Amino acid sequence: MTEQDFLPHPYQQFPEKGKVTWKAPSNIALVKYWGKKPVQLPANPSISFTLDNCATTTSLSFTKKEKEDAISFDLFFEGKPKEDFKPKIQTFLERIEKYVPLVKSYHFAIETSNSFPHSSGIASSASGMAALSLCLMDVEKQLNPDLDEAVFYQKASYLARLGSGSACRSIKGHLVQWGAHANIPNSSDLFGVEYPFEVHPDFKGYCDTILLVHKGQKQVSSTVGHQLMHGHPYATNRFQQAFDHLDQLQPILKNGDVDDFIKLVESEALTLHAMMMTSMPYFMLMKPDTLEIIQKIWHCREETKTPVCFTLDAGANVHLLYPSSEKAKVQAFIKDNLAQHCENGQYIHDQVGAGAIKING
Repeated sequence: MTEQDFLPHPYQQFPEKGKVTWKAPSNIALVKYWGKKPVQLPANPSISFTLDNCATTTSLSFTKKEKEDAISFDLFFEGKPKEDFKPKIQTFLERIEKYVPLVKSYHFAIETSNSFPHSSGIASSASGMAALSLCLMDVEKQLNPDLDEAVFYQKASYLARLGSGSACRSIKGHLVQWGAHANIPNSSDLFGVEYPFEVHPDFKGYCDTILLVHKGQKQVSSTVGHQLMHGHPYATNRFQQAFDHLDQLQPILKNGDVDDFIKLVESEALTLHAMMMTSMPYFMLMKPDTLEIIQKIWHCREETKTPVCFTLDAGANVHLLYPSSEKAKVQAFIKDNLAQHCENGQYIHDQVGAGAIKING
């Protein structure tokens, strides 16, 4: 597939108005994407669990304009106008206009909300851009009813990537791989694909509890962090490590090898933050409580043999990953030992989910 494959066929009809709603989940990467090439292309492949409870719901109302001119939209977050979000959405719509020219044919009202607390430190760009892209593809489906379902989802992932790289992994579930890899069929830098290999049932029902260590704005944005991989002294080795880890992950996921899963996933999380701490300028997003939690997880695993591990996104929060069979034990451990390290004692229980869904209103 190339970018040209996502150019639209001539639209067959233009409804005067309508409304569509989609709910798209967040995701948490197991093999991390860090570093990118223009435009929104990954420097290395990645793979993520699609989450279930942490999601963005977006409604897109559209009204036909008398003439096609500048992109126009109103934006509402949890029922209130959100002007500071608009520049990012404007940039996104301008970037995708070539592929969905309907964005100039309609005035949009975008209403969006998250299932998780705003400013919780959970990145909403992935779920938000995925939900909006699915809404736009839903409108395109109305303009071109012959649009194939597989192409619908593939193009939605392609569009979402142009808004936020990891958003392309928030369309489908349960495991989504993004980035061209010679040993993964149909993999592409342009969009995410459902992981094509066998996955042990234990990993399909995995749990993820998000420990909200720090809910404020990060001192360095992910966008800046990605840029700092250009010229990074360890970038080449890091990118190769990600390719190798995806190869190593295949038998682990197939056989349900939790011990090797833990080693690989924790190594990926620490490598991500090592890249931040060795970039120029260097920076650190982990907080003291992040490190306290990691130490307690390691101690718990050593003392009780409970197969619980952590991963990190580009922030201070900790994602605690564990099999559903260990849910009662791990959640008691969280309540008794880890909640004290969370801001206001907050954490969110989640699990692997099946991907985005359309909401019929």
